[in-house]
Amino acid sequence: MNFSLSSLYEWYRSAIRHPKYRWWVMLGTAIYLVSPIDVIPDIFPIVGQIDDVVLAGLLFTELSQMAFAKLQSRQEKNNVTTEDIGSETNVVDVDAETIATNQ
Repeated sequence: MNFSLSSLYEWYRSAIRHPKYRWWVMLGTAIYLVSPIDVIPDIFPIVGQIDDVVLAGLLFTELSQMAFAKLQSRQEKNNVTTEDIGSETNVVDVDAETIATNQ
């Protein structure tokens, strides 16, 4: 079996972006992070926390990318130009002048 970190990352990324499995993957990640059962046990001083930090980083990265993409799509949806509206737009051009009053 050919195992690589990039294939594991791609699997995690596709699983968390799938709407059907997103909440299950997030729940499983949270349980793994607080669970005493790890791939590398936490009793080893620095090496034990590496898998937890990597997984938390992956989760944070993917969730922030999804949030930014959602915000960007929402902004694009709200930014409607006059070209998108077509002939329904009535444009009024007004030249304003300041009038001085004597009091």
